[in-house]
Amino acid sequence: MFDTVKGTASEIKDMKIRGAGRIARAGASAMGEFAENYGGGSLEEFRKDLETARSIMLGSRPTAVSLWNGVQACVKDVYGAASLEEAKESVACNAKLFVETSSKAVEFIAKIGAKRVRDGDVLLTHCNSSAALGIIKKAHAQGKDIKVYATESRPWRQGLLTVKELSEAGVDVTLIIDSAVRSVMSRTNGVFVGADTVTSNGELINKIGTSQLALAANEAGVPFNVCTETYKFSPMTMFGDIVTIEERDCGEVAEAGTIPKGVKVYNPVFDITPAKYIGAIITEQGIISPGSVYDVMVRQLGNDIWKTRDNL
Repeated sequence: MFDTVKGTASEIKDMKIRGAGRIARAGASAMGEFAENYGGGSLEEFRKDLETARSIMLGSRPTAVSLWNGVQACVKDVYGAASLEEAKESVACNAKLFVETSSKAVEFIAKIGAKRVRDGDVLLTHCNSSAALGIIKKAHAQGKDIKVYATESRPWRQGLLTVKELSEAGVDVTLIIDSAVRSVMSRTNGVFVGADTVTSNGELINKIGTSQLALAANEAGVPFNVCTETYKFSPMTMFGDIVTIEERDCGEVAEAGTIPKGVKVYNPVFDITPAKYIGAIITEQGIISPGSVYDVMVRQLGNDIWKTRDNL
């Protein structure tokens, strides 16, 4: 009964399926297939077995916001179903809908966000976000004459990937060191960054250095835009969970033997940008304010989310 769910969960756990979007769609597809093939005899049995399947799937990557959202989007209508067939159909249909909409999310974000870019604009981006770059490339493809500053994004220097991608698309792009952000902000008309996670109160968790861009943009009166799929909204934060900021090895910052004995290295992967510095969150469902994140999560995941909070 749980073969597909267990198999998919194993591939996610073993990193054979990677990336926020891919693991979310894989989890949703497995839940949909489980519902379609379910052979139990009652609605209550189905709900019980569905919860088991849900637990197996979420156990593969307990901290992955996208996976949780993909699975929850599938099961959100089960408690309101009046029959077994209605419940099974709701899970299967919701799974297909999630896979379809999430697959096209970046494309939708690009179309929506490009409208916020004007001819002659100078833009700034950070790290390597497919959603943010989609907007920039779309605006360029529309014939808008734009220039882009892209941060180097230490220590992994993902900015090199960004400038390569934008250059290949024909965009006029300049690579800058991270500490030059404030120096170029006065020449900039808009900042576009991606997201790792967005909390229920609209805070942004993203690549280290993002909050500095937001502060500099706020000081200069430059619009700061977050470009993200809604499956990166974290429902766990609705119930008080705090997003853990991962720290990585100091070897990413300095080679062994170059740091004096006793000197520590702090190498966080992400930082937190307060909602008050975010002008707009550009999603596949449209442009929203940080204060609307909570409502979007409840609408997308269903009111039944409250019945599952003890399992978060």
